[in-house]
Amino acid sequence: MTFSTQPSLQNEHALLLPLTAADFDALYAVAADPAIWAQHPNPNRWQLADFTTYFEGALLSQGALKIIDRTSAQLAGSTRLYDYDADNRTILIGYTFVARRYWGTGLNLSVKALLLDYLFQYVDRVGFHIGAGNLRSQIAIGRLGAVKVAEEEIQYFGEAPKLNFCYEIEKDAWRRRAV
Repeated sequence: MTFSTQPSLQNEHALLLPLTAADFDALYAVAADPAIWAQHPNPNRWQLADFTTYFEGALLSQGALKIIDRTSAQLAGSTRLYDYDADNRTILIGYTFVARRYWGTGLNLSVKALLLDYLFQYVDRVGFHIGAGNLRSQIAIGRLGAVKVAEEEIQYFGEAPKLNFCYEIEKDAWRRRAV
């Protein structure tokens, strides 16, 4: 299998497919909920103009994926692979959001596990940028075994820099956890 930043992956809970321009309306319908973005560094992403910038960055990244709930076959959200560094064998997962109806269902955990299982075939370390005020995502990433390694000002596409916490998980730690 050849490495791709837009793989098609699935497990019993989630189907991940490359995000395309044709997905805009359906994904915005999910993202237009202010509660999804309340703890995010850009809490206005639920508004059309801010979401349009987010979506444009997603398409340009060539690493954006749509999340489909396999139980209902409904579009549940989106995630992204970015900053792949083949020499250092690292990559980042981020820009993830799911509809509120999936909060607490294990879908996000299932998506992250699916991505980590795939990525650790090609890299040794996976990182995550999480907004300093995004406690929900910080807790979720900790459940995967990721550890906070730094704090950094991160500039998301088309947005002003914001304080983020940087988390990482190493391949060996993931494999020990998954056994």
